[in-house]
Amino acid sequence: MPGTVYAVANQKGGVGKTTTAVNLAACLAEAGAPTIVIDLDPQANATSGVGEEPGPPSSYDLLDGAPFGDVVRATRFANLFVVPSQSELAGAAVELSQRTDGERYLVDALRASRSEFEFAFLDCPPSLGPLTVNALAAADEVLVPVQAEYYALEGLAQLTRSIELVRGRLNPRLRIGGILLTMVDGRTRLSADVAGEVRRHFGELVFDVQVPRSVRLAEAPSHGLPVIAFDRSSTGAEAYWRVAAELLDRRPGRRAAA
Repeated sequence: MPGTVYAVANQKGGVGKTTTAVNLAACLAEAGAPTIVIDLDPQANATSGVGEEPGPPSSYDLLDGAPFGDVVRATRFANLFVVPSQSELAGAAVELSQRTDGERYLVDALRASRSEFEFAFLDCPPSLGPLTVNALAAADEVLVPVQAEYYALEGLAQLTRSIELVRGRLNPRLRIGGILLTMVDGRTRLSADVAGEVRRHFGELVFDVQVPRSVRLAEAPSHGLPVIAFDRSSTGAEAYWRVAAELLDRRPGRRAAA
């Protein structure tokens, strides 16, 4: 089976997008699957989250025509690789908007990832600008982390409309691979109400597993570690192991074979 490319996207910031990309990638890599995180956010949080320094070479160079193999970096974790970001990536949004092929630039650039890696996670910036549109054009599926808070459904509605536009114009195979509820506080009525509303609106698209609010999950990035390497007995680590298992069950080839 060729590798699967996931865009991890939500135009709202602070919803656990980078946390999801890094930790799902780490779980799958530890399970033996060659996996890569491609950091498309100028803040470079996914880069530091796997213990690496921002580029160069970086995703900025990839968007500027560098061969895929020249920008891939091995991390300290077996089977886990990264294309780092760098602050100059912020300028790439302007450059991409000026190119005639600017919305599809990653499609060709990431073609090599499908033969080298079983899983590729594109960590998108918290906006629907050219970098995120490139990721959606290149991806097979979108993973949407959603914080269990009041405006979750409003943001989801906007994102699903944008995904439909990209599917119609740029990438007809694109689909939502799953909506993941994050930062769920089981002690509050609000989290339960939001989770219920998301599940009512989006049904089977919503992962069964929910990621709880977790201090250890929040602390891990400051140590340059995925949570399974920082504290594998924590509730956050356990949750992402379960999300990774569910992702495997949701994988396009697995569904087709079922």
